[in-house]
Amino acid sequence: MAHVKLLGLSGALRKGSTNTLLLQEAARLMGDAKLTLADLNLPLYDGDLEAAEGVPAAVQKLAAQISEADAVVISTPEYNRGLSGVLKNALDWVSRVEGSAWAGKPVALMSSAAGRSGGDRGLVMLHSCMTPFQPKIVAGPEVTVAASYNEFDAEGRLQGELYVKNLTALMANLRAAI
Repeated sequence: MAHVKLLGLSGALRKGSTNTLLLQEAARLMGDAKLTLADLNLPLYDGDLEAAEGVPAAVQKLAAQISEADAVVISTPEYNRGLSGVLKNALDWVSRVEGSAWAGKPVALMSSAAGRSGGDRGLVMLHSCMTPFQPKIVAGPEVTVAASYNEFDAEGRLQGELYVKNLTALMANLRAAI
């Protein structure tokens, strides 16, 4: 497959997030890929809201984007030893959409965080949260960018040689899984 339709889910809403930068770098290093960044600024999941109004249109759009993508890349920060609430909320909402947008979908997981571990605990939790959806999670190599505020240049390019090597390999493995 030459041109890959890639959907990116960044667990951080902040403008300039290193997780969003990491997704952009993942697409660049993958080669011929068109990245669409999903909008995860969704209402908090609430069963009463769902019962009264149904699944919000923004959630239905996200589920459709997942279904239509050739592959998905997800990057999470680590907040209090776990994945971000923004990302967990999006996963919870998508699970409420009819059908299974994730089933068999090639997915690469990664993290970027300010701390020394690069968000590895958040990444483990993300993997655990994805398991019930039965996607085709690419095994590795693992990409966890530590002290991420120092790892991207002014153009948003990832700097660490090992990070670039591992992200390039992960994206090659994702392409092979498509």
